[in-house]
Amino acid sequence: MSSAPIVALVGRPNVGKSALFNRLVGKRHAIVDAQPGVTRDRLYAPVEWAGRTLTVVDTGGIDTDSDADIPAQTRAQAELAIEQADAVVFVVDAKEGVMPGDTDVAALLRPRSEKVLLVANKVESPATQASIYEFCSLGFGVPLAVSAIHGLQSGDLLDAIVAKLPAPVPESSDEDDATIHLAIVGQPNVGKSSLVNALTGERRAVVASTPGTTRDTTDTSVSSNGRDYVVIDTAGIRKHAKSGPALEYYSSLRAVSAIARCDVALLVIDAQAGVTSQDRRIADLAVEEGKAFVILLNKWDLVDTAAISRKDTEAELRTEFAFAPYAPILYASALTKKGLHKVWGSVAAAFDERRKRVSTAKLNQIVRDLFRVHPPPSYRGRVMTCYYATQSAVAPPTFVFFVNDTQLLHFSYERYLENGLREAFGFAGTPIRLVFRTRVRQDTTQAEEIIAGSSKGKRS
Repeated sequence: MSSAPIVALVGRPNVGKSALFNRLVGKRHAIVDAQPGVTRDRLYAPVEWAGRTLTVVDTGGIDTDSDADIPAQTRAQAELAIEQADAVVFVVDAKEGVMPGDTDVAALLRPRSEKVLLVANKVESPATQASIYEFCSLGFGVPLAVSAIHGLQSGDLLDAIVAKLPAPVPESSDEDDATIHLAIVGQPNVGKSSLVNALTGERRAVVASTPGTTRDTTDTSVSSNGRDYVVIDTAGIRKHAKSGPALEYYSSLRAVSAIARCDVALLVIDAQAGVTSQDRRIADLAVEEGKAFVILLNKWDLVDTAAISRKDTEAELRTEFAFAPYAPILYASALTKKGLHKVWGSVAAAFDERRKRVSTAKLNQIVRDLFRVHPPPSYRGRVMTCYYATQSAVAPPTFVFFVNDTQLLHFSYERYLENGLREAFGFAGTPIRLVFRTRVRQDTTQAEEIIAGSSKGKRS
């Protein structure tokens, strides 16, 4: 199991952190505007560079000159940022030069300066290039000059970030490590801590009716039915955490980190409140990270089952989480413990499915049949041909299809192939990855042409 290192972009408002975030992740993910303070939600995205996968986090501007309670929150925010992040990119504005806000942020970051990389943004002319040396007064050396808008030295910036990161720790393989890391995730006040206490049989988490009681992630080792678990209780991921206290914002960041290091994410939803857009965002993060995924409706004991049936509820959930139709749905009550006995079995099954391997011969037989029953659509007179397929990895299960031309693949046909593999092999509770690679026809061996040859046989 791997955990992607976290890289936090920090600085005073309007220095271009969101523009830099967009440049690093390669798409317009964060809203960019000249008005300070536009970034409100926690924004994160994976970035692959130099053989490392990073989780880059965009933050709102640190403003030490606002309301009376802001300085204390800002100090807590910066301290939590450098504590949680493996590297901190301190962004300053080369056009404006050193501002009081830069000095204040520098003072907060200086105690952990070994994590800090100073970056001067908006270097778009020789004049601004020459002015970057004044930022040496902040105490972090000569800044790296970049332009988020024009992409100047973005590759050098990623190189510098990777150099700041600690060396990757050798880990046991996913197939050898049988301990199941289970992250309990969800919005604040849906009963996550109560659920942890009920599952572990001890009062490990503080429970209160006030949302946001849990600030840190806590790990608890548990054994059940012969399986070993590490249960990770997380702070609630609030939709607008950045607009609230800084502690809420970085508690959410820790919850995101917990998803990155888990095997299975258990999404807890308040059965009375129903599904929200933030629940879908949390689920989407788990899927994007390739984690097994189970949905649990907590507080089911408070639902009037005479008016609301499980059948209707499940239909609604399947609609809301249409991007993860494979996720098991559980109904339980952390308070009464009714239905909790199904949690361990569902989590263990999802964990095992995430590490399942299928034989190449059986895989190619199923793929061949899928192509025969429903051939790919033609595009400009050409049809995609699959020479052979193989499973390249587990956790999540990843399948590589060698085809004549990847440009001929339609997203609907990819979905058809995924559904076919799930029908044949299961994979309940886990995402699977399909990778398509172009392979020149003449280079394939006779054994590799099994699928293409079978398709020819049908046409003849």
